[in-house]
Amino acid sequence: MSKVKYYYDHETLSYRRIEPKKGKKLGLVAIFITGMILSGFLFFIATSYIPNVKTPRVLSLERELKNAELNYQILNNKLTHIENVLANVEERDNNIYRIYFEANPIPEEQRQAGFGGVNRYKHLEGFDNSDLIVNTTKRLEVLQKRLVVQSKSLDEITELAKEKEDLLLAIPAIQPVKNEDLTRIASGYGWRSDPFTKARKFHYGMDFTAPRGTPVYATGDGTVTRADNRSSGYGEHIRLDHGYGYVSLYAHLSKYNVRKGQKVKRGDIIGFVGSTGRSQAPHLHYEVFKDDERINPLNFYYGSLTADEFDAMLKAATIENQSLD
Repeated sequence: MSKVKYYYDHETLSYRRIEPKKGKKLGLVAIFITGMILSGFLFFIATSYIPNVKTPRVLSLERELKNAELNYQILNNKLTHIENVLANVEERDNNIYRIYFEANPIPEEQRQAGFGGVNRYKHLEGFDNSDLIVNTTKRLEVLQKRLVVQSKSLDEITELAKEKEDLLLAIPAIQPVKNEDLTRIASGYGWRSDPFTKARKFHYGMDFTAPRGTPVYATGDGTVTRADNRSSGYGEHIRLDHGYGYVSLYAHLSKYNVRKGQKVKRGDIIGFVGSTGRSQAPHLHYEVFKDDERINPLNFYYGSLTADEFDAMLKAATIENQSLD
């Protein structure tokens, strides 16, 4: 409520009320309205052109954007780390595992190939960060394909390793007569004097002198293909088919401990030393075949002899003496 003002009238000797002029009232109203308009204009200018003035909503959106950028950087670093680890596995796969198991290396372009054809990422376009989203999606898809290729490669290596293990078990790799049961190496692989004709003749196996009845061991995993005396000169003998082109033969036995068709493991007793067939004294005549060709058994004793024992056997087997069969 506005204050009422008075003045002292000397003529009437009394106080009289001051009445405001109409023009003055209108001027005050005009000043007030002008001030309001000017204040609104200044506020509009401040909020439109001064960048430091931010609403709570703008501040909240900026915080969310910074958080998204931080999360992307973390994701990007993780992707880079995974790519580096996978690249190391791929390198070892090509240069160690696949070479060891005689498999062709996988070409880099096959491992790193992307996805061609239609635009697979059209649905990701049209956003403020579309380039970022599309690039990350491409990296993830290429990474996924590389993992599939590597997984298939490891499956292949696993199968090759199993075959390699079977091959190592099949190769005739031990001595057929134990050293403690052995009297001596009577004769080795090579030119020798025939005990019956005294003529120089090629001896295709090794002769292990041992008492009659000494156990004879399978030198590798295999299947008995023969256990009979129907082969000239060998007497009672056994043949084992080891697979992979390998066959071993054990001749002049006194008796068998296996039968035809039986599967045996390396180290199983398959028969006993004798002097049947074309033999001058009790001993085991031992041969190894690879792809139907006789080869020197001396090359396969890595599974049962020390270096010194092998050296002693090598010296004895290379002496050109008289064979026992």
